[in-house]
Amino acid sequence: MKYFAHETAVIDDGCQIGEGTKIWHFSHIMPNCQIGDRCNIGQNVVISPDVILGKNVKIQNNVSIYTGVVCEDDVFLGPSMVFTNVMNPRSAVNRRDSYTKTTVKKGASIGANATIVCGHDIGRYAFIGAGAVVTKPVPDFALVVGNPARQIGWMSEFGHRLNFDEEGFAHCPESGQTYQLKEGKCDVYIVSSEETKE
Repeated sequence: MKYFAHETAVIDDGCQIGEGTKIWHFSHIMPNCQIGDRCNIGQNVVISPDVILGKNVKIQNNVSIYTGVVCEDDVFLGPSMVFTNVMNPRSAVNRRDSYTKTTVKKGASIGANATIVCGHDIGRYAFIGAGAVVTKPVPDFALVVGNPARQIGWMSEFGHRLNFDEEGFAHCPESGQTYQLKEGKCDVYIVSSEETKE
């Protein structure tokens, strides 16, 4: 077996689980999930049918990931956070054919006890604070907190808050990367060929 699963974990038929992945106590991986290499799935995690996880996804204890969710590579899901997949659930109404999709993009982190209301994608390297309730899409590198979640800043790929100067540049103290804030969007600053010639 190329992955590890604790003896109390339940893995249903049709799942694809990558090399080096670890699945811990009392977790349930439901049918037809795709889980990438080197993921770590904590205790008492439920992953519903057809969920897709990229490589190196870290899932802490008591997390629920429902059908319709895609997590790209290097996503972190904090303890007891939860996704939804129906906007208007009713016990007596079957809405299994109307699940709303949510994508968590590469490198994003979602804090403990946060809730992601379905249909609102989380951008690359975004940082969702503990207990936040996300009710709209989150941009790349955004830092959001509260209920409903609101953006209060920007974060680097290494998880440091970015402080932009008057020209719209900021530096990550850990990686040394430079970021640019331009037209309300944040991204890693790449020196253009014209600037290099200067």
